[in-house]
Amino acid sequence: MEARLNLFGSGIGPALFKYVNSAGKVVSDSTLPHATQELVKIRASQINGCGFCTDMHTKDATAAGETAQRLNLVATWREATVFTEAERAALELAEQGTRIADAAGGVSDEAWQNAAKHYDDEQLAALIGLIAVINAYNRINVINRQPAGDWPKSVAERRSRTGEAPEPSSVRAAIPESLRRPVPAVTLGARRLTRLRQREEFRAARAPWSARTSSK
Repeated sequence: MEARLNLFGSGIGPALFKYVNSAGKVVSDSTLPHATQELVKIRASQINGCGFCTDMHTKDATAAGETAQRLNLVATWREATVFTEAERAALELAEQGTRIADAAGGVSDEAWQNAAKHYDDEQLAALIGLIAVINAYNRINVINRQPAGDWPKSVAERRSRTGEAPEPSSVRAAIPESLRRPVPAVTLGARRLTRLRQREEFRAARAPWSARTSSK
């Protein structure tokens, strides 16, 4: 299977992704927990049938410390006991925001009010932006029939392929190596700290249900 179009074969593709990636970086750098961000991206990608983004973000979440159990249950999160109430609220908002065409009323007041119980205004703005950006990427990849399955399995593998640090945005396009800009060595320390922070957030997100599981 091959993509219908090489989106980087003209000046439009790189220019487009430059600005979409910039929007994604704003969300990635926000206070919205990274564990929640990955869950939302995965669920929207599942709904839209985007294999490329589902592959990318399940692998990115795994590399950041997410568990196989939680990833396996994202598609059936309503019946799962491994997600926090805040994560469930974000997933509900993501589902309704992704399925706008399925409901005449759009996103319900109930879904919004529930999300507002768990996230402040900055995080809600980031959540809206995240849902919009991942849906944009899903549509680009589905329309272009972008093949799925070969996204690097880990940050280490991605670095070994490119010889560089990963792109700063957690919502990334599949940018060919020839179009990537080398990352100055001075920024690598900060990025390692960011990865460590993300791992701590994943551990914190797992803590509530892990405690319940170990007590049984």
